[in-house]
Amino acid sequence: MKQDWSQNLGRNPISPKTSSRLPGFYQLPISERLNIANTFSDISATSDLGNCGNLSPELIDVFIENAVGTMALPLGIATNFQINGQDILIPMAVEETSVLAAASHGAKLVRAGGGFRTASTAPVMTGQIQLFPKERQDFTSILLKHKQEILSWANQGMERLVSRGGGAIGLNWRFCEDINSLIIYLDVDTRDAMGANIVNTMCEKISTLIAGLFPCDIGLRILTNLNDKRLAKAECVIPASAFETKKFAGEEIVKGIENAYLFARHDVYRATTHNKGVMNGIDPVVIATGNDWRAVEAGAHAWCCRKGVYQPMTKWYQNNDGDLVGSIELPMAVGTVGGVTKLHPTAQAAIKLLGNPSASGLAEIIVATGLAQNLSALRALASEGIQKGHMGLHQRNLELIRKGT
Repeated sequence: MKQDWSQNLGRNPISPKTSSRLPGFYQLPISERLNIANTFSDISATSDLGNCGNLSPELIDVFIENAVGTMALPLGIATNFQINGQDILIPMAVEETSVLAAASHGAKLVRAGGGFRTASTAPVMTGQIQLFPKERQDFTSILLKHKQEILSWANQGMERLVSRGGGAIGLNWRFCEDINSLIIYLDVDTRDAMGANIVNTMCEKISTLIAGLFPCDIGLRILTNLNDKRLAKAECVIPASAFETKKFAGEEIVKGIENAYLFARHDVYRATTHNKGVMNGIDPVVIATGNDWRAVEAGAHAWCCRKGVYQPMTKWYQNNDGDLVGSIELPMAVGTVGGVTKLHPTAQAAIKLLGNPSASGLAEIIVATGLAQNLSALRALASEGIQKGHMGLHQRNLELIRKGT
């Protein structure tokens, strides 16, 4: 299926004097790191980026049922990212040691080749309606005749979304003999919203209209998290010289990364761990911005199985110049308006730190972070091994554990 790709970070302009290249950032006290982050995106010094307990009982009681408190995650900032020529600091909420360091290092390597190039399709979500026909009919003729009526009905009450260029835009269907089901697929452009509630509301609404066209019972009416029309991709080229170390030649590392990718492509056990490393970069940004990381995970892993075999989320190869080329393409249903994103103080601060991107722009930032994370892990695996850097950072955890026992 041909996709309409566009570069669309949708961010407010940032001064060209501002750089995400911050050597020694990790060595600074937390207060100084926070001050740099606030200055970077013109955030107030009292911003919720540095608030370690900013959820009120009223908010947590709205977010979840049976609320009793919160479980905090560390929030950090990945540096060195340059995406479509713009310098960006990446907020990441995660508990795992070395994730922030790996993302920052991967971005530093990519920066040597001009940074990430990203693009995305329109933010189209898909909902499903399951119908159980009581008799077989020419469903295609019936649905084609009423298609525009159904789409118009879906958009009733969604005038604000439609006025922004969104709304129900497509209707498709198929009959599944095995479960005697006519399955309707409703495509909805949700603009800057993640859109789950929008799609579910539309599916429930039009199901009664469609059920009136022929005798049937109504089954499930809900969105799918395999949003294969809502894709984001990132690409990069890293010169072999960027990988040079005292122990390893750059070309050696490039070839090692390519081999690591090929291992994942041909072995499902390796592909699983390869992709976990990608999600190490993706999930923390999704969480920090108040989005649904379970939905993102489900869509990403399903996408990897679309050809019948579980495949790696990224691709790496050595080009004719001997440099490393990397790419990633994933469904990425995230939003910058509505829900927790607008209610959670830290999520609001994280979105502002990113320059207030559109939903599509945020999706592009997220996949670029996943690509950087994967690059850093593969570089380590192709050279000194993953444990040297990871355990060095993890040592502080072990020291704290020893002190507490």
